[in-house]
Amino acid sequence: MKPVDLRSDTFTKPTPAMRRAMAEAEVGDDVYGEDPTMNRLQELAAEIFGREAALFVPSGCMGNVLAIKTWTKPTNEVICEERSHVNLYELGSMSAIAGCIPRTTPAPNGILTWELVEPLIREKIYYDSQTALVTLENSHNMHGGTVYTQAAAENVCNGAHAAGLRVHLDGARIFNAAVALGAKVADLTRGCDSVMFCLSKGLGAPVGSMLAGSKDFIEEVRVGRKLLGGGMRQAGVLAAAGLVALEETPKILHVDHENARRLAEGIAQIKGLKIDPKKVVTNIVIFDVKGSGWTANDFCARLEKMGILALSVEKYEVRFVTHYDVDRAGIERALVAVEELMTARSSASAN
Repeated sequence: MKPVDLRSDTFTKPTPAMRRAMAEAEVGDDVYGEDPTMNRLQELAAEIFGREAALFVPSGCMGNVLAIKTWTKPTNEVICEERSHVNLYELGSMSAIAGCIPRTTPAPNGILTWELVEPLIREKIYYDSQTALVTLENSHNMHGGTVYTQAAAENVCNGAHAAGLRVHLDGARIFNAAVALGAKVADLTRGCDSVMFCLSKGLGAPVGSMLAGSKDFIEEVRVGRKLLGGGMRQAGVLAAAGLVALEETPKILHVDHENARRLAEGIAQIKGLKIDPKKVVTNIVIFDVKGSGWTANDFCARLEKMGILALSVEKYEVRFVTHYDVDRAGIERALVAVEELMTARSSASAN
Protein backbone atom coordinates (compact mmCIF):
# COMPACT_ATOMS: atom_id res chain seq x y z
CA MET A 1 0.00 0.00 0.00
CA LYS A 2 1.25 3.49 -0.83
CA PRO A 3 2.60 5.36 2.22
CA VAL A 4 0.65 8.25 3.69
CA ASP A 5 3.13 11.10 3.33
CA LEU A 6 2.57 13.77 5.97
CA ARG A 7 6.16 15.00 6.17
CA SER A 8 5.38 18.27 4.39
CA ASP A 9 3.09 19.92 1.87
CA THR A 10 6.19 20.19 -0.34
CA PHE A 11 5.45 16.57 -1.29
CA THR A 12 2.37 17.54 -3.30
CA LYS A 13 2.43 16.37 -6.92
CA PRO A 14 1.30 18.70 -9.73
CA THR A 15 -2.32 18.11 -10.69
CA PRO A 16 -3.36 16.94 -14.15
CA ALA A 17 -4.45 20.54 -14.89
CA MET A 18 -0.99 21.79 -13.98
CA ARG A 19 0.70 19.18 -16.17
CA ARG A 20 -1.49 20.10 -19.13
CA ALA A 21 -0.77 23.78 -18.62
CA MET A 22 2.96 23.09 -18.47
CA ALA A 23 2.86 21.06 -21.68
CA GLU A 24 0.93 23.77 -23.52
CA ALA A 25 2.67 26.83 -22.07
CA GLU A 26 3.68 29.65 -24.37
CA VAL A 27 7.28 30.49 -23.53
CA GLY A 28 10.05 32.99 -24.19
CA ASP A 29 13.30 34.05 -22.55
CA ASP A 30 12.49 35.25 -19.05
CA VAL A 31 15.94 36.79 -18.50
CA TYR A 32 14.93 39.20 -21.26
CA GLY A 33 11.46 39.58 -19.72
CA GLU A 34 9.97 37.90 -22.79
CA ASP A 35 8.24 34.83 -21.36
CA PRO A 36 4.52 35.62 -21.68
CA THR A 37 3.36 32.93 -19.25
CA MET A 38 5.81 34.07 -16.61
CA ASN A 39 4.75 37.66 -17.12
CA ARG A 40 1.10 36.67 -16.59
CA LEU A 41 1.98 34.84 -13.36
CA GLN A 42 3.91 37.81 -12.01
CA GLU A 43 1.14 40.23 -12.93
CA LEU A 44 -1.49 38.01 -11.29
CA ALA A 45 0.55 37.65 -8.08
CA ALA A 46 1.03 41.42 -7.88
CA GLU A 47 -2.70 41.96 -8.44
CA ILE A 48 -3.76 39.44 -5.78
CA PHE A 49 -1.44 41.01 -3.20
CA GLY A 50 -2.25 44.59 -4.15
CA ARG A 51 1.36 45.33 -5.12
CA GLU A 52 3.03 47.13 -7.99
CA ALA A 53 5.07 44.12 -9.08
CA ALA A 54 6.07 40.54 -8.34
CA LEU A 55 8.91 38.21 -9.32
CA PHE A 56 9.16 34.45 -9.63
CA VAL A 57 12.07 32.84 -7.77
CA PRO A 58 13.10 29.16 -7.71
CA SER A 59 12.55 28.75 -3.96
CA GLY A 60 11.18 30.42 -0.85
CA CYS A 61 14.65 30.45 0.67
CA MET A 62 15.96 32.45 -2.27
CA GLY A 63 13.00 34.80 -2.03
CA ASN A 64 13.60 35.46 1.65
CA VAL A 65 17.32 36.06 1.35
CA LEU A 66 16.81 38.35 -1.65
CA ALA A 67 14.36 40.44 0.34
CA ILE A 68 16.71 40.57 3.31
CA LYS A 69 19.65 41.48 1.07
CA THR A 70 17.63 44.23 -0.62
CA TRP A 71 16.41 45.86 2.60
CA THR A 72 19.72 45.71 4.46
CA LYS A 73 23.46 46.16 4.16
CA PRO A 74 26.25 44.03 5.67
CA THR A 75 26.57 44.27 9.48
CA ASN A 76 22.86 45.11 9.91
CA GLU A 77 20.67 43.11 12.26
CA VAL A 78 17.41 41.41 11.32
CA ILE A 79 14.82 40.91 14.07
CA CYS A 80 13.02 37.58 13.83
CA GLU A 81 11.24 35.06 16.03
CA GLU A 82 13.74 32.49 17.31
CA ARG A 83 12.03 29.49 15.68
CA SER A 84 11.37 31.27 12.39
CA HIS A 85 12.28 29.63 9.10
CA VAL A 86 14.69 32.42 8.15
CA ASN A 87 16.61 31.75 11.35
CA LEU A 88 16.56 27.95 11.54
CA TYR A 89 16.20 26.47 8.08
CA GLU A 90 17.89 28.67 5.51
CA LEU A 91 21.54 27.77 6.16
CA GLY A 92 22.30 31.12 7.76
CA SER A 93 21.87 32.73 4.36
CA MET A 94 21.10 36.14 5.84
CA SER A 95 24.64 36.06 7.23
CA ALA A 96 26.40 34.16 4.44
CA ILE A 97 24.80 36.07 1.55
CA ALA A 98 23.34 39.30 2.92
CA GLY A 99 26.02 39.80 5.59
CA CYS A 100 23.41 40.34 8.31
CA ILE A 101 22.99 39.03 11.83
CA PRO A 102 19.73 37.54 13.14
CA ARG A 103 18.53 39.12 16.39
CA THR A 104 16.04 36.66 17.74
CA THR A 105 13.41 36.52 20.43
CA PRO A 106 10.92 33.87 21.49
CA ALA A 107 7.28 34.80 21.04
CA PRO A 108 4.12 33.11 22.33
CA ASN A 109 2.85 30.87 19.51
CA GLY A 110 5.54 32.43 17.28
CA ILE A 111 3.61 35.68 16.92
CA LEU A 112 5.79 38.75 17.36
CA THR A 113 4.32 41.92 18.85
CA TRP A 114 5.69 45.45 18.83
CA GLU A 115 6.24 45.10 22.58
CA LEU A 116 8.65 42.23 21.87
CA VAL A 117 10.30 43.87 18.87
CA GLU A 118 10.94 47.38 20.16
CA PRO A 119 13.46 46.45 22.91
CA LEU A 120 15.57 44.61 20.31
CA ILE A 121 16.20 47.70 18.18
CA ARG A 122 19.79 48.88 18.48
CA GLU A 123 20.65 52.37 19.62
CA LYS A 124 22.08 54.67 16.97
CA ILE A 125 25.70 54.19 18.02
CA TYR A 126 28.29 53.85 15.31
CA TYR A 127 29.98 50.79 16.83
CA ASP A 128 26.73 48.82 17.21
CA SER A 129 25.26 46.65 14.49
CA GLN A 130 22.24 48.60 13.32
CA THR A 131 18.74 47.19 13.10
CA ALA A 132 17.36 47.41 9.57
CA LEU A 133 14.60 44.85 9.18
CA VAL A 134 11.91 42.87 10.97
CA THR A 135 10.74 39.56 9.52
CA LEU A 136 7.39 37.94 10.25
CA GLU A 137 6.24 34.41 9.35
CA ASN A 138 2.59 33.74 8.52
CA SER A 139 1.62 30.98 9.04
CA HIS A 140 4.37 30.05 11.49
CA ASN A 141 5.77 26.64 10.66
CA MET A 142 7.49 25.61 13.88
CA HIS A 143 4.65 26.79 16.09
CA GLY A 144 2.16 24.51 14.36
CA GLY A 145 0.81 26.80 11.64
CA THR A 146 -0.24 29.66 13.90
CA VAL A 147 -1.36 32.83 12.15
CA TYR A 148 -1.01 36.60 12.39
CA THR A 149 -4.29 38.44 12.13
CA GLN A 150 -4.23 41.64 10.11
CA ALA A 151 -4.28 43.64 13.35
CA ALA A 152 -1.36 41.68 14.84
CA ALA A 153 0.78 42.13 11.72
CA GLU A 154 -0.03 45.84 11.47
CA ASN A 155 0.84 46.31 15.14
CA VAL A 156 4.42 45.30 14.29
CA CYS A 157 4.52 47.02 10.90
CA ASN A 158 3.30 50.37 12.21
CA GLY A 159 5.83 50.39 15.02
CA ALA A 160 8.66 49.29 12.75
CA HIS A 161 7.91 51.93 10.14
CA ALA A 162 7.75 54.64 12.78
CA ALA A 163 11.20 53.49 13.91
CA GLY A 164 12.57 53.64 10.35
CA LEU A 165 12.63 49.87 9.81
CA ARG A 166 11.36 47.72 6.96
CA VAL A 167 9.22 44.61 7.42
CA HIS A 168 9.47 41.49 5.27
CA LEU A 169 6.91 38.70 5.46
CA ASP A 170 7.89 35.08 5.00
CA GLY A 171 4.44 34.13 3.79
CA ALA A 172 5.35 30.68 2.54
CA ARG A 173 1.88 29.52 3.62
CA ILE A 174 0.07 32.87 3.63
CA PHE A 175 -2.86 31.41 1.71
CA ASN A 176 -3.39 28.90 4.52
CA ALA A 177 -3.42 31.78 6.98
CA ALA A 178 -5.90 33.70 4.83
CA VAL A 179 -8.26 30.73 4.55
CA ALA A 180 -8.07 30.09 8.31
CA LEU A 181 -8.94 33.73 9.04
CA GLY A 182 -11.47 34.17 6.24
CA ALA A 183 -9.38 37.09 4.99
CA LYS A 184 -7.73 38.25 1.76
CA VAL A 185 -3.98 37.87 1.43
CA ALA A 186 -3.76 41.51 0.32
CA ASP A 187 -5.32 42.66 3.58
CA LEU A 188 -3.23 40.36 5.78
CA THR A 189 0.02 41.55 4.18
CA ARG A 190 -0.76 45.20 3.50
CA GLY A 191 1.55 46.62 6.17
CA CYS A 192 4.62 44.64 5.07
CA ASP A 193 7.16 46.16 2.69
CA SER A 194 7.68 42.86 0.88
CA VAL A 195 6.05 39.45 0.80
CA MET A 196 7.34 36.04 -0.20
CA PHE A 197 4.90 33.18 -0.75
CA CYS A 198 5.37 29.63 -2.01
CA LEU A 199 3.65 28.08 -4.98
CA SER A 200 5.25 24.70 -4.24
CA LYS A 201 3.81 23.94 -0.80
CA GLY A 202 0.07 23.61 -0.21
CA LEU A 203 -0.75 25.28 -3.50
CA GLY A 204 0.82 22.28 -5.22
CA ALA A 205 3.00 23.68 -8.01
CA PRO A 206 6.16 21.63 -8.63
CA VAL A 207 8.63 24.51 -8.33
CA GLY A 208 8.78 28.11 -7.27
CA SER A 209 7.90 31.00 -5.02
CA MET A 210 7.00 34.65 -5.56
CA LEU A 211 8.26 37.94 -4.16
CA ALA A 212 5.88 40.89 -4.23
CA GLY A 213 6.47 44.54 -3.46
CA SER A 214 7.00 47.93 -5.06
CA LYS A 215 8.26 48.25 -8.62
CA ASP A 216 11.61 49.60 -7.42
CA PHE A 217 12.01 46.76 -4.91
CA ILE A 218 11.27 44.11 -7.53
CA GLU A 219 13.71 45.64 -10.02
CA GLU A 220 16.46 45.47 -7.40
CA VAL A 221 15.47 41.93 -6.46
CA ARG A 222 15.64 40.92 -10.12
CA VAL A 223 19.32 41.92 -10.16
CA GLY A 224 19.90 39.94 -6.96
CA ARG A 225 18.17 36.89 -8.43
CA LYS A 226 20.56 36.94 -11.38
CA LEU A 227 23.51 37.31 -9.02
CA LEU A 228 22.47 34.13 -7.22
CA GLY A 229 22.05 32.21 -10.46
CA GLY A 230 18.27 32.40 -10.45
CA GLY A 231 17.82 33.90 -13.90
CA MET A 232 15.84 31.37 -15.94
CA ARG A 233 15.11 31.08 -19.63
CA GLN A 234 11.90 29.42 -20.88
CA ALA A 235 10.52 29.41 -17.36
CA GLY A 236 6.93 29.62 -18.57
CA VAL A 237 6.65 25.86 -18.21
CA LEU A 238 7.00 26.42 -14.45
CA ALA A 239 4.90 29.55 -14.41
CA ALA A 240 2.04 27.70 -16.10
CA ALA A 241 1.75 25.33 -13.15
CA GLY A 242 2.06 28.31 -10.81
CA LEU A 243 -0.88 30.02 -12.49
CA VAL A 244 -3.11 26.99 -11.97
CA ALA A 245 -1.93 26.70 -8.37
CA LEU A 246 -2.60 30.36 -7.65
CA GLU A 247 -6.00 30.41 -9.29
CA GLU A 248 -7.38 27.04 -8.18
CA THR A 249 -5.79 25.59 -5.05
CA PRO A 250 -6.71 28.30 -2.49
CA LYS A 251 -10.33 27.23 -3.00
CA ILE A 252 -9.65 23.78 -1.49
CA LEU A 253 -7.16 24.59 1.30
CA HIS A 254 -9.98 24.42 3.85
CA VAL A 255 -10.05 20.66 3.32
CA ASP A 256 -6.42 20.40 4.43
CA HIS A 257 -7.31 22.41 7.54
CA GLU A 258 -10.23 20.10 8.32
CA ASN A 259 -7.95 17.10 7.97
CA ALA A 260 -5.36 18.70 10.26
CA ARG A 261 -8.01 19.31 12.91
CA ARG A 262 -9.11 15.69 12.63
CA LEU A 263 -5.52 14.58 13.19
CA ALA A 264 -5.08 16.90 16.16
CA GLU A 265 -8.34 15.82 17.80
CA GLY A 266 -7.51 12.15 17.30
CA ILE A 267 -3.96 12.48 18.63
CA ALA A 268 -5.22 14.36 21.68
CA GLN A 269 -7.21 11.26 22.65
CA ILE A 270 -4.17 8.95 22.57
CA LYS A 271 -2.52 8.39 25.94
CA GLY A 272 1.13 9.46 26.03
CA LEU A 273 0.85 12.11 23.31
CA LYS A 274 0.24 15.81 23.88
CA ILE A 275 -1.35 18.40 21.64
CA ASP A 276 -3.88 21.21 22.04
CA PRO A 277 -6.27 20.77 19.09
CA LYS A 278 -7.58 24.32 19.53
CA LYS A 279 -4.23 25.66 18.37
CA VAL A 280 -4.38 23.78 15.06
CA VAL A 281 -5.94 26.29 12.67
CA THR A 282 -4.14 25.60 9.39
CA ASN A 283 -2.49 22.47 7.95
CA ILE A 284 0.35 21.85 10.43
CA VAL A 285 0.04 19.49 13.39
CA ILE A 286 2.93 19.32 15.89
CA PHE A 287 2.61 17.01 18.87
CA ASP A 288 4.74 15.98 21.84
CA VAL A 289 5.77 12.32 22.03
CA LYS A 290 7.82 12.45 25.23
CA GLY A 291 5.23 10.38 27.05
CA SER A 292 5.88 7.53 24.64
CA GLY A 293 9.39 7.07 25.95
CA TRP A 294 10.73 7.51 22.43
CA THR A 295 12.43 10.45 20.80
CA ALA A 296 10.71 12.00 17.81
CA ASN A 297 13.23 10.31 15.50
CA ASP A 298 12.41 6.90 17.02
CA PHE A 299 8.69 7.60 16.81
CA CYS A 300 8.90 8.58 13.12
CA ALA A 301 11.04 5.56 12.27
CA ARG A 302 8.44 3.23 13.75
CA LEU A 303 5.60 5.04 11.99
CA GLU A 304 7.43 4.71 8.69
CA LYS A 305 7.43 0.92 9.05
CA MET A 306 3.66 1.20 9.32
CA GLY A 307 3.40 3.21 6.11
CA ILE A 308 3.04 6.66 7.68
CA LEU A 309 5.67 9.30 6.95
CA ALA A 310 6.17 12.08 9.50
CA LEU A 311 8.92 14.55 10.40
CA SER A 312 10.89 15.03 13.60
CA VAL A 313 11.21 18.77 14.35
CA GLU A 314 12.53 18.70 17.92
CA LYS A 315 13.82 15.92 20.18
CA TYR A 316 10.29 15.07 21.30
CA GLU A 317 8.16 16.84 18.68
CA VAL A 318 6.67 15.22 15.59
CA ARG A 319 5.08 17.15 12.73
CA PHE A 320 2.31 16.14 10.36
CA VAL A 321 1.44 18.47 7.46
CA THR A 322 -1.78 17.91 5.52
CA HIS A 323 -2.12 18.59 1.80
CA TYR A 324 -4.32 17.68 -1.14
CA ASP A 325 -2.48 14.43 -1.88
CA VAL A 326 -3.61 12.97 1.47
CA ASP A 327 -7.37 12.41 1.64
CA ARG A 328 -9.52 11.71 4.72
CA ALA A 329 -8.92 7.97 4.36
CA GLY A 330 -5.19 8.65 4.59
CA ILE A 331 -5.75 10.76 7.69
CA GLU A 332 -7.66 7.92 9.32
CA ARG A 333 -4.90 5.46 8.40
CA ALA A 334 -2.39 7.74 10.10
CA LEU A 335 -4.47 7.95 13.27
CA VAL A 336 -4.96 4.18 13.40
CA ALA A 337 -1.20 3.68 13.00
CA VAL A 338 -0.36 6.18 15.76
CA GLU A 339 -2.88 4.58 18.11
CA GLU A 340 -1.62 1.06 17.36
CA LEU A 341 1.95 2.20 17.91
CA MET A 342 1.13 3.71 21.30
CA THR A 343 -1.00 0.73 22.34
CA ALA A 344 1.84 -1.66 21.55
CA ARG A 345 4.22 0.58 23.45
CA SER A 346 1.93 0.61 26.47
CA SER A 347 1.57 -3.18 26.40
CA ALA A 348 5.32 -3.66 26.14
CA SER A 349 5.89 -1.32 29.09
CA ALA A 350 3.31 -3.19 31.19
CA ASN A 351 5.13 -6.45 30.55
